[in-house]
Amino acid sequence: MRITRRLEFDAGHRIPNHASQCRHLHGHRYAIEITLVGEIVRTEGAADEGMVMDFSEVKNIARRVLVSQWDHAFLVHQGDRAVVEFLATLPGHKTVVLPVVPTAENLAAEAFRLLDPAYRDAYDTQLRLERVRLYETPNNWADATR
Repeated sequence: MRITRRLEFDAGHRIPNHASQCRHLHGHRYAIEITLVGEIVRTEGAADEGMVMDFSEVKNIARRVLVSQWDHAFLVHQGDRAVVEFLATLPGHKTVVLPVVPTAENLAAEAFRLLDPAYRDAYDTQLRLERVRLYETPNNWADATR
């Protein structure tokens, strides 16, 4: 069975070498969809009977591992030194320095890398992360899949 939970967060970024507007500091209302595959719980009387995983638990794990760190943060590539240094001058600024340029594709792949072990270790079942879809805008998204 396949289930999906959607969450939203706001974050800033820039694509340093972009040929157009995205090279400038800007932000997005991102949406992330987390798709899990697993068996339906058949244990009679269990709180999650009939579910692959309680949707609230899908949300709790995503918030703990990813969304709380990225929400209202500036997502910046570690090689974008001028921006990393500038953001460091802002007291208390929420900055996430990433090993990749923060394109939708790279953010989806990074989210998958971070979330995969969290869902795998959540239960003793065969639950696994199948896809992370990251919407940069309502019309543009990237999928990271197993």
